[in-house]
Amino acid sequence: MHEGVMKAWLESSHLNGGNVAYVEELYEAYLDDATSVPDEWREVFEQLPKVDGVDVEVKHSEVRTQFAQLAKNKHREVVVAEGSGGDLKQVKVLQLINAFRFRGHQNANLDPLGIWQRERVRDLELEYHDLSSSDFDREFNVGSFAVGRDTMPLGELYQALKTTYCGSIGAEYMHITSTEEKRWLQQRLESVQSRPKFEKDEKLRILKGLTAADGLEKYLGAKFPGAKRFSLEGGDALVPMLKELIHRAGESGQQEAVIGMAHRGRLNVLVNVLGKNPSELFDEFAGKHKETLSSGDVKYHMGYSSDFATKGGNVHMALAFNPSHLEIVNPVVMGSVRARLDRLGDSSGIKALPITIHGDSAVTGQGVVQETFNLSQTNAFSCGGSIRIVVNNQVGFTTSKQDDVRSTDYCTDIAKMVQSPIFHVNSDDPEAVAFVTQLALDFRNQFKRDVVIDLVCYRRHGHNEADEPNATQPVMYQKIKKHPVPRLIYADQLIAEGSFSEQEIKALADEYRNALDEGDCVVSEIQPETSHSSDWAKYVGHEWDVDYDASVSVEELKTLGEKIASYPEQYKAQSRVKKIYDDRKLMASGEKPLDWGMAETLAYATIATEGTDIRLTGQDSGRGTFFHRHAVVHSQSDGATYTPLQHLSEDQGTFEVYDSVLSEEAVVAFEYGYATAEPTSLVLWEAQFGDFANGAQVVFDQFLSSGEQKWGRLCGLTILLPHGYEGQGPEHSSARLERFLQLCADHNMQVCVPSTPAQVYAMLRRQSVRPLRRPLIVMTPKSLLRHPLATSSLEELSHGVFHNMIDEVDDINPEKVERVVFCSGKVYYELLQERRKLEQDNIAIVRVEQLYPFPHDEMQTIMERYQHVTDFVWCQEEPQNQGAWYCSQHHFIDAIPQGAKLKYAGRKASASPACGYMSVHTKEQQALVADALTIENKG
Repeated sequence: MHEGVMKAWLESSHLNGGNVAYVEELYEAYLDDATSVPDEWREVFEQLPKVDGVDVEVKHSEVRTQFAQLAKNKHREVVVAEGSGGDLKQVKVLQLINAFRFRGHQNANLDPLGIWQRERVRDLELEYHDLSSSDFDREFNVGSFAVGRDTMPLGELYQALKTTYCGSIGAEYMHITSTEEKRWLQQRLESVQSRPKFEKDEKLRILKGLTAADGLEKYLGAKFPGAKRFSLEGGDALVPMLKELIHRAGESGQQEAVIGMAHRGRLNVLVNVLGKNPSELFDEFAGKHKETLSSGDVKYHMGYSSDFATKGGNVHMALAFNPSHLEIVNPVVMGSVRARLDRLGDSSGIKALPITIHGDSAVTGQGVVQETFNLSQTNAFSCGGSIRIVVNNQVGFTTSKQDDVRSTDYCTDIAKMVQSPIFHVNSDDPEAVAFVTQLALDFRNQFKRDVVIDLVCYRRHGHNEADEPNATQPVMYQKIKKHPVPRLIYADQLIAEGSFSEQEIKALADEYRNALDEGDCVVSEIQPETSHSSDWAKYVGHEWDVDYDASVSVEELKTLGEKIASYPEQYKAQSRVKKIYDDRKLMASGEKPLDWGMAETLAYATIATEGTDIRLTGQDSGRGTFFHRHAVVHSQSDGATYTPLQHLSEDQGTFEVYDSVLSEEAVVAFEYGYATAEPTSLVLWEAQFGDFANGAQVVFDQFLSSGEQKWGRLCGLTILLPHGYEGQGPEHSSARLERFLQLCADHNMQVCVPSTPAQVYAMLRRQSVRPLRRPLIVMTPKSLLRHPLATSSLEELSHGVFHNMIDEVDDINPEKVERVVFCSGKVYYELLQERRKLEQDNIAIVRVEQLYPFPHDEMQTIMERYQHVTDFVWCQEEPQNQGAWYCSQHHFIDAIPQGAKLKYAGRKASASPACGYMSVHTKEQQALVADALTIENKG
């Protein structure tokens, strides 16, 4: 419609959507008889513009009837009402354009080996749209096809569509619901027909990248034959692709880039993108290594960092360390980038860029990929969009049949869940690769979304260089054996077009080979002095007994306590929440002892006022699974929220608490990445129930417990795991304490079971104040959150001292003690209450608040009081094969007097963590308490 008429329509209130049926009836009456409608409506209809070549208006009712008949007949061809007199081929042309936008990628030339078997796409054929070559010279309106003109001859248009959508790039973006994003992509793709012109210097940069990628692999293959290197050969385009990405990132304002990738091509990226000295890599192949790590790791797991010079400034690059567990590094990278963005004060996501490199089999096979995509647009985990590159070598180890490895057409289909554009590109066309790389970054920066590049390539050798791929992929490897390397394909193209001579291309290869022989950095953009995003120096080299002062005066605690117990009047808190806050005011004034929630919140308040940023995530962390924290007040009148910990002082550190997505693996990995990039912040993750933490077991095993020993990566992440046996069954009782203790060695992390509010307060302050950054695993309570005995005073908090062990608290003469019961956690209070009930003054109860590193010094001090005792018991709620018994008993045996015995009191060994029947639970609990407190008659 004419723009002015449309504007008038839109501004007419009588023409709103609610009146559509009435207006249609009037218009159809007008078509039958213009005099049958009111004058004002006749004037409106007469002003509607006429379409050239259309003599007769068609009634809407007739169109609807035709479409209803079409649906009944299930006929695919669109039927248009007779009598229009118009050229229906114009409509068909617009449908043809749309078909290429939707399905052109299915006919694109993506496979460098040419072995893909793809079904015929009839939608892309002229005949399907009732068009033919006889229409080629006829001009048609091209609608929104972004070629800079309104009309084109059909022949020229058809060729432009095939070039744009069926060349070396297959673009998938029509699944995106945003019209703005689709139009943006159409403009970028169609305006250059997916083939932009590259200047000679850009072609040279691409050629140098391919030369380096190919040259390093050949050099390593000759110098270290048979050694595992997980060659990039076949996917060589990844090197110029990454360099193009970093160059454009620098020009776009990015200051940092974090890369996550698996083993395939990693050594090549280390040397040819990040600038690791080849001599260092050669030493690693030769078995030489620096004795700086207690265990170390294989060379294709190691990370690296460097500064890369671009026209827009230096970009600090970091290649994340990673294990062989595929795809788990992706959320780690996102967490690292989020930490950098927060440190740079950038909420837009521009200053730091996450780049993750995937394998085609792993990206469809590993569930953490879906979890990571789900993080991408959430408040807690968004980092402005990631560039996700799939090195699609069409085989996973020995498996290459599509119906064996996935249930989708493409390995990248998972990305559609977050409406990411997906660019499939033939890796043998490096200019197409460079173009989609530019396009991907520009889209990411414009719309803050993940973008996926499917780099379709091949694997020249087996899974590793000692593997024999012909055994399982004979046809593929016959093709690969005859297929020229990407460098030569591009070199021939450049020679043919006259950009470079054969001698110039050979000189580049010789120059690179000579540089490898010299062993120095081969990346000209790498700066000699590498900057560091964070200063880790003050956290390096400290031991557990390093001195620190975490004390806070009672007066300061009272002041902060009043602030965290207050919220503006306009926020109408729910009645139970209001009661909690009212009680906290009494606790702040000293009128009531502090409960767990108040002490924990005070810890955060003191840490924040010291200028430390705090980040707490978990599925219900704002409120707390057990209704104890309430860090966020939700107004009952309008849903507005208020977080007292964000309103302590003008110069305080930030306090961010997020209710996370329902995921353990990706979220814990994200927080690990955040904590390893930001040592000055207190970073915490809380499980809804500790039982669910094992959904993130790979993070605990491969990163948290061993990252320092393998890679030298320090991490101060705190893990809060609700744990305790209250009869809630096998899924809501145990955080699997035994698994964390089994991972403990080399002083790699802390495992604590605090039993009082003062202890959790001091533990959190210690984790922040002490210049030591190692993971902290905390078994947090459930029923103790409101236990009348589990309280503390402001005076106890003010000292800020965490007690690794707590000796007997009742007034018991140690000389009369016949048995010492060791325990941790909630069971202590059941033992204490039962002993008091029985008035037993010959049994001492000693709490172990830190199970690892085991507090040998404190243990020795306590044992000096009980040297005469020969009867010692370890009491736990968990089954005998779980909990701390097997992992910690040797510490007690070493500490108790010679000749004394250590007995076990607890549930019998069980395959399940807990029983599901309350009656059975109660009997078991009573029995283990009685067992711990019953001294056998020696007579």
